[in-house]
Amino acid sequence: MKIQDKYHLTYCTNIHAGGDWEETLASLKQNLPEIKNTVSPNDSFGLGLRLGNTASLELTDEELQKFKDWLDDNDCYVFTMNGFPYGNFHGEPVKDKVHVPDWTTKERLEYTLRLFKQLDFLAPEGMECGISTSPVSYKHWFDTESKKEQAFVRGAQHMVQVALQLHKIEKESGRYMHLDVEPEPDGFLENTQEVLDFYKDYLIPEAIKSFESFQLSIVEVEELLKRHITVCYDVCHFALAYEAPTLTFEKFKATHINVGKIQVSAALKILYHKEKEEELWNTLAQFNEPVYLHQVTEMVNGKVKTYNDLPIVLEKKAPFDELRSHFHVPIFLEDYGLLQSTQDQIVKVLEYLEGHFVSNHIEVETYTWDVLPGTLKVPITESIARELSWMKSRLK
Repeated sequence: MKIQDKYHLTYCTNIHAGGDWEETLASLKQNLPEIKNTVSPNDSFGLGLRLGNTASLELTDEELQKFKDWLDDNDCYVFTMNGFPYGNFHGEPVKDKVHVPDWTTKERLEYTLRLFKQLDFLAPEGMECGISTSPVSYKHWFDTESKKEQAFVRGAQHMVQVALQLHKIEKESGRYMHLDVEPEPDGFLENTQEVLDFYKDYLIPEAIKSFESFQLSIVEVEELLKRHITVCYDVCHFALAYEAPTLTFEKFKATHINVGKIQVSAALKILYHKEKEEELWNTLAQFNEPVYLHQVTEMVNGKVKTYNDLPIVLEKKAPFDELRSHFHVPIFLEDYGLLQSTQDQIVKVLEYLEGHFVSNHIEVETYTWDVLPGTLKVPITESIARELSWMKSRLK
């Protein structure tokens, strides 16, 4: 939905079942009208669409037109997509497979280019669009620095091919689209500095080679690259890096790196209480589930230490000052009894937006409703509507 005639606010449909196109469409038809009627009854409602590879392949031109007609009939539109999860995202262990295939592969490139073609068709004419994606690959798949280096180079090559295609589309039709790279714990890109280094060491050098035939200056090549390869700023992920929004946004601004989308999400925060230690661990154990990776980070001597998954911390049960877990919890709750959330980071982002432009794409992304402890579960449409209403009131 449009807020202040400035922001497109939506939620990411990766929360809904969507293995194939039939299941994806059925989930949207079941949930979307009710959500829109609650949060945007009189205005058009924008959508953050998630299409897995299977659904995307099955979405023929005929089905695509039918879907667009259904969106129009329900006063909805698509302006952003989540192209991070390639395969199934519900009902079975996902864990590190969320990165499969990574950006070293043609499969990831072809999937992403197909999504952009479908997004270009679905979005209203002239509207800016973006697709968020994996931060190149997953760090623990590579046992040597040379293998990691090769993956960075190959990933940059494929992303630059996307930039070339998006540049071509904009020249031909005027449609501006961007690929929004999403840093997260244990991804190749986890924090602000790693993003800056990826542009400097890989993306820009590769773009200079790939754009050689355009006869552009190095400055023009860099501008073109940064126009089409942007960052998806996930609030939860940067909170896990213990980085304040102002620090990240100002560093990106200084280096002319654009934020294509802000994903609003909250991480689980755990503050140590020695007198309630056993109760604390028991409460945290309720968030241990087998579907998603829940990396845990800790600030130790000024550096962030990352544990690959929540079970490692639960088994260790070592004293700490503060832990943060990659478990997207409802953004409208500040605490859960003994546990808290990083909602304060969302508030800081909103405060920054009051005086600075970052992005006009804002997407709430709490995808863990199915695996939350029972005490936090409520009907899915009610939960999504509550999150959007919370954001809507604060953006206004």
